[in-house]
Amino acid sequence: MSKYCDILIIGAGPAGLFTAINCAGINGVKVAILEKNPRAGRKLLITGGGQCNLTHAGPMDDFYNHYGSNSRFLRSSFNRFTNRDLLNFFMERGIDFIETVEGKILPSSLKAQDILDVLLQECRKKGVSILYNEHVQEVIQKKDRFIVNTRTNVYSSKALVIAVGGKSYPSTGSTGDGYKLASSLGHTIIEPRPGLTPLYIYDYPFGELAGISLENIEITQWRNDKKIGTWRGDVLFTHRGLSGPGILNSSRYIEPGDIVRLNFIDAPSLEKSRQELDGILTENGRQLVKTAVSTYNLPRRLMDRLISLAGISRDDRCAHLSRDKRNKLAEFLSSFPMKVEKLGGFNIAMVTCGGVSLKEIKPNNMESKLIPNLFFVGEILDIDGDTGGYNLQAAFSQGYMAGRYLKSIYSVNI
Repeated sequence: MSKYCDILIIGAGPAGLFTAINCAGINGVKVAILEKNPRAGRKLLITGGGQCNLTHAGPMDDFYNHYGSNSRFLRSSFNRFTNRDLLNFFMERGIDFIETVEGKILPSSLKAQDILDVLLQECRKKGVSILYNEHVQEVIQKKDRFIVNTRTNVYSSKALVIAVGGKSYPSTGSTGDGYKLASSLGHTIIEPRPGLTPLYIYDYPFGELAGISLENIEITQWRNDKKIGTWRGDVLFTHRGLSGPGILNSSRYIEPGDIVRLNFIDAPSLEKSRQELDGILTENGRQLVKTAVSTYNLPRRLMDRLISLAGISRDDRCAHLSRDKRNKLAEFLSSFPMKVEKLGGFNIAMVTCGGVSLKEIKPNNMESKLIPNLFFVGEILDIDGDTGGYNLQAAFSQGYMAGRYLKSIYSVNI
């Protein structure tokens, strides 16, 4: 005998919880969430290092530059539920926020738990049942019902929302279960891959500089000797490769074997870099090279490493530097090449790229185009945002759209 509810949501993350909050509260309409973990919001609790970067400041028109090629899908969601709407929801329930210099918005307590507590309290107020330790194994559509089999129970519902997340941070329970469920219902899955993840570099030359961060560096991506992408952002040297917002945000486009070039001095071109360096070396002919190039204002350890990699010794003076070494140093300063060995896996990726094809989802209410009353929200979909609060904003906006649509249907039918 199955347990019945009108609206069944799989997954108690931000998207699932917010869908429930926005569709619940109608007399006689039962809303329930099935959660495989013993508690809700495990991934939410680690976002922003546990501080919960909820969203980003600025006009919503700027947001569309932060979701790759699929950003247009979010237009309806963002028009209906903005970053200001999201902040108002939490502020009306006692949460204050701070804004960082970069535009990140976090709760003033710097505790993700405070955000989760509000969501859970709102679910309780609206009568949403959250059923824990319910690991969904199978979903079957039968006429106007969905039959959901977990390891221990059978549930049925008129409407089903799949909000189980992707594959990033599998220790939180995001192990890709939703892709199997979506595929069994006829949906196309774009191959999932790690997103917002660091790069590991072949013969990495900067391991001893781990921890050094550079601001607003130009990053170019090359494949088969062709430049195919350019970005800007902060870059962090790690023990085995590159990280930092600039690298993480561009990782959705990068593949093993690509060449990533870093422009340390913001030179407009390699030729301009050569001309500038020649001027410095000529003007300071008697000085040591390492002294003359200090004008670039790069971290000393980084500059020393670049000089060494260019084959220049600590005792070389500017006037005696060969043309080959000048050209090599100019290249390393403005276009240092590194070959990508691999990208960080799902265990360290912040999000998942790929997922349920957006071609099969209605952007105005998150409903499946293939099956009526089936909805998908959150990271399970083939859309991912940059670091800085963009992914949580998308999850909440999608949850709002799906929840409000479901509420409008049941309000009319009762």
